[in-house]
Amino acid sequence: MRKKLHHDIAVVGAGVAGLTAALTAADAGGSVLVLTKGAVDSSNSWAAQGGIAAALGPDDDPALHADDTVAAGRGLCRASAVELLTHEAPARIADLVELGVEFDEGLGREGGHSRNRVVHAGGAETGRRVAEVLAARAREHPRICIDELRVDCVAEVPARAVVLATGGYAALWERSTNPRGAVGDGLMLARAAGAALADLELVQFHPTALLDDGYLLSEALRGAGATLLDDDGERFTDELAPRDVVARAVAARSGAALDLRGIERERYPTLMATLERAGYDPAGEPIPVSPAAHYAIGGVVTDLDGRTSVPGLYAAGECACTGVHGANRLASNSLLECLVFGRRAGASAVEGPALVSETAFPWPASAQSAGLWRDAGLIRNADGLTRLLDSPSELVRLIAESALARTESRGVHFRDDYPTEDDALAGHLVVRPGGRPELERWS
Repeated sequence: MRKKLHHDIAVVGAGVAGLTAALTAADAGGSVLVLTKGAVDSSNSWAAQGGIAAALGPDDDPALHADDTVAAGRGLCRASAVELLTHEAPARIADLVELGVEFDEGLGREGGHSRNRVVHAGGAETGRRVAEVLAARAREHPRICIDELRVDCVAEVPARAVVLATGGYAALWERSTNPRGAVGDGLMLARAAGAALADLELVQFHPTALLDDGYLLSEALRGAGATLLDDDGERFTDELAPRDVVARAVAARSGAALDLRGIERERYPTLMATLERAGYDPAGEPIPVSPAAHYAIGGVVTDLDGRTSVPGLYAAGECACTGVHGANRLASNSLLECLVFGRRAGASAVEGPALVSETAFPWPASAQSAGLWRDAGLIRNADGLTRLLDSPSELVRLIAESALARTESRGVHFRDDYPTEDDALAGHLVVRPGGRPELERWS
């Protein structure tokens, strides 16, 4: 039987956001307990192939990075969050270098970026390389304890404040690039505690996942010059357009393949080896691809310091919703989001109020996909979304309710029964316990 010890902060989740929050809180003098649903190396961060965006080049500026983020976000980006994200980006990269992360030489360009501003580590292993270093620093920190046993009840965690960093919910879709555990547990935990959720209908589909099994073929490949070909071997889209545009272009073809023959494949050894083990020859033939659910933009509503609507409860990373991504995430802003807002959440949790609750909040039963790919996929309509209202999963029902309420097409949310944007819906759909989605505009 484990002895219960008191900690100032409990961080639930051990990806880049959670580890960043833990290290920040511990460096500020707090004692931190990091709780994970499984092993530390099973987080979504470890699977993140893309890089980290930051205005580091001589021809770049945080304001340009912000402009690209806002353009990709289709009118829904929270301006204050974007400014904070892009202006802090260079400093957060410097932090990682100081901690021991070794980045590849040069800057890459990915979809939606107007400059080369994406740093990579190990080619397409950026998430893993960063998470490995952060995990090592956390393990050696005298004020951090990591518990890799399953979390059963957050109310039993002996800590003054809780930071949720549990990742997203894109694994609810049958075809997904995510680990199987990314099903929104943290969102439902926060909801049970009384926190608000928002933007649940906004889930980004990655354009280039392996047709067979959804294995991600990083956007870094297209940034390095890989091209998308149709069944006739012809290019059919701008490979570096925002992801929602490219994903729908791929889905509109009867077949699509990513041609890697013209790039420096040796820069991506792990990815190439994986393709070869799957029976493909990336040096000799284009690789068949199709979109897959990839990144959840929606999450637990927070301010810019990770505070939720419940005092003492914080959230950061993919499980949080600051509004920074708008209606479509700009490539390589996700790991950056974890670094920037994970750091701020960790600092706020040390200084903020205690989490007071008289109710136990058991870890929720994991939600099931229940037809999301068919009824709330890349292209949706009222018929399919209405079917999901009968789902046994509360989270699936909330996703459907939010998608039904957004009677327009904007960014990653495309409805063929409402194919254009509606200025009246240029806001965030917020769901509070016991309520229906309500439109809010955030500054």
